Amino acid sequence: MLESYIPIMLVLSFALIFAVVMINLSSLLGPSKPDKEKLSTYESGMEPIGTARERFSVKYYMVAVSFILFDLEVVFLYPWAISFINFPKAEMVYSLIVALIFIFILFVGLIYEYKKGVLKWD
Repeated sequence: MLESYIPIMLVLSFALIFAVVMINLSSLLGPSKPDKEKLSTYESGMEPIGTARERFSVKYYMVAVSFILFDLEVVFLYPWAISFINFPKAEMVYSLIVALIFIFILFVGLIYEYKKGVLKWD
């Protein structure tokens, strides 16, 4: 049984060894001429102001989660909508009810975000 895993382990070990060797070769053979300009922090050509440890607003994360949520909604509903026509009648009603429940749950989340003021751009 374990003999069937030997090719997989060989490929993984070869990939790991190859990656380590290439990284070390590039650092040994590659050009390295550090100066003050190359070692400085670069942010869109502007000098950095403040610390990189500043906290983001919670709104930023809520908008990001909203984007992911509604992006995933499309990923789940698009294949369902394409295959909906090919369902038998009994499955068509059941799948429609399940999809409506899914959309309703997302709609409740959208209402929650609206009430929290996440969708208001200041």
